[in-house]
Amino acid sequence: MKTAESERVTVALAGNPNVGKSTVFNLLTGLHQHTGNWSGKTVAAARGRCASRKRLYTLLDLPGTYSLLARSPEEALARDVLRAGEAQAVIVVCDASCLTRNLILVLQLLSLTRRVLVCVNLLDEARRRSLRLDLPLLERRLGLPVIGVVAHQKSSRARLLDALDALLDGPEPQGVQLPETDGEDEDAATAALFHLAETLTRGVAVRERPGGDARDERLDRLLTSRWLGYPLMLALLGFLFYLTLLGTNGLSRHLTALFERVGQGLAALLTLLGVQGALRGLLLDGAWRVLAWVVAVMLPPMAVFFPLFTLLEDLGYLPRVAYNLDRPFQRCGACGKQALTMCMGLGCNAAGVVGCRIIDSERERLLAILTNSFIPCNGRFPLLLTLLSLLLCAGGGPPVQAALGMTAVVVFSVGMSFLATKLLSVTVLRGKPGFFLLELPPFRRPRLGQILLRSLWERTLLVLGRAAAVAAPAGMLLWLLANLAPGGVSLLSRCAVLLDPVGRFFGMDGAILLAFLLGLPANETVLPILWMIYTAQGSLSAVGGTEALRELLLRQGWTGLTAVCVMIFCTLHWPCSTTLLTIRKETGSLRWTLLAAALPTGFGLLLCALLRAVFSVI
Repeated sequence: MKTAESERVTVALAGNPNVGKSTVFNLLTGLHQHTGNWSGKTVAAARGRCASRKRLYTLLDLPGTYSLLARSPEEALARDVLRAGEAQAVIVVCDASCLTRNLILVLQLLSLTRRVLVCVNLLDEARRRSLRLDLPLLERRLGLPVIGVVAHQKSSRARLLDALDALLDGPEPQGVQLPETDGEDEDAATAALFHLAETLTRGVAVRERPGGDARDERLDRLLTSRWLGYPLMLALLGFLFYLTLLGTNGLSRHLTALFERVGQGLAALLTLLGVQGALRGLLLDGAWRVLAWVVAVMLPPMAVFFPLFTLLEDLGYLPRVAYNLDRPFQRCGACGKQALTMCMGLGCNAAGVVGCRIIDSERERLLAILTNSFIPCNGRFPLLLTLLSLLLCAGGGPPVQAALGMTAVVVFSVGMSFLATKLLSVTVLRGKPGFFLLELPPFRRPRLGQILLRSLWERTLLVLGRAAAVAAPAGMLLWLLANLAPGGVSLLSRCAVLLDPVGRFFGMDGAILLAFLLGLPANETVLPILWMIYTAQGSLSAVGGTEALRELLLRQGWTGLTAVCVMIFCTLHWPCSTTLLTIRKETGSLRWTLLAAALPTGFGLLLCALLRAVFSVI
């Protein structure tokens, strides 16, 4: 029974990537956790609290690492925290189906501390793969306590905490005798530890039924096939967009109607408070309308796309995508892990930039950061999908054509990302591509509850919160520009006229360029800003139906060339303000941030100018 005088003990949680370490952390801490940067580091990590029958614990969730021989900021952080002695004990999470590789980290930790608890996770996966584990045998050989768990089952929590209490109550474990090697020869040390790990696990994991991995192997041969891997990726991407389009329209209509009613309530409240004139316009027609538009337009596709995307991640498909794309990235001077950050960029470029931390090489990490905005984020989807629907789905019906068109846009953006990566790798970021370790985790049964929680809470609401934070101030600025009208012409219209010659040169017009410029805080506002400029409205309003929008664009002189140029520039232009701030934070350099903005913009403008020149000759 713990008392008020119970001493809080700090325990580090370590492990390789893809072993379920975060699930173990969540199992132990529940909601008593927070994420923040470590002192003196830019790497974010989680801390949490939990209580056993005897003690109060503070858990330090270290970044996943294969080794204490640091090659990335995350691995350096894990090594430094363990060496500093802040933790009185370490829980090392291992995957039951690949103990030999996981034990290398355990053996490295024994040179720093003997208070190590080996937590063998994913026992259910091992059983599915016909593996029978003799954990008592492993415990005797290691000289360390070993406990087997299934981290997504709550019953594992008490057993794990009891084992941790026993580790701290008893004498310090002796641990296995480590091999003696030359401290300066890292490769020899790793080889010796791997040989010892092989010896320790021999006979621990026995396959009861031959061919237990046959299904996974067949799937891997199919999904990573040189001939079928790419077509399957494209087909799956198109299917995701199709499902996103199907689920988005109805939800967006309901949200728009809801926000209309909320807006009417706010208007009544402002009237009751006596707020009139310019202040009423700034708050209601400016801040509220833009905020409502961003949420109504941005939330539905994220609410559909992110869970589907997280489902693929949970199944273990995304590492296969990185494996497939490793060869083209190698030819561009980068590495296949950049494919994972590109996938993150489809949801949010800011998240993709942060995800570049998984890349060990600083040069290759910069390549991934600078080119992540070539991938259209969720904020660009509304304009792209609207234009694709106008061009390809005029007759209505299921949005198959628009989904195929969106898939083609993503393929185009990936091709441009390859080109930009190659350009950077032979100029300002010259160097040879390094090797990287990419594990193909076993295919796992998706956990729907966790998928919904991670996709909606950690991704959708996080991205939506960032966009909403800049949407309200941007709405006030838009209202001012639309309502300040010296000489009877608004500043918004004057700016559009001023930019018109530049826009025409690139196959667009001044209103389009101005909409993109004013959409810097949130890409979702580009289309309604354009509507406001074209209709000379004093406030932002919902864009009318597809036919109303088509008629408006035709009256403004739009052609097929205009629509294509707008889609190209929407795909390839400067990142939003949130992404730019994230790049500045991750790189610590204004120069790299400006280059990250100029690079996709330059590509987009160049392609638009070339396309306009070709069509003018034809």
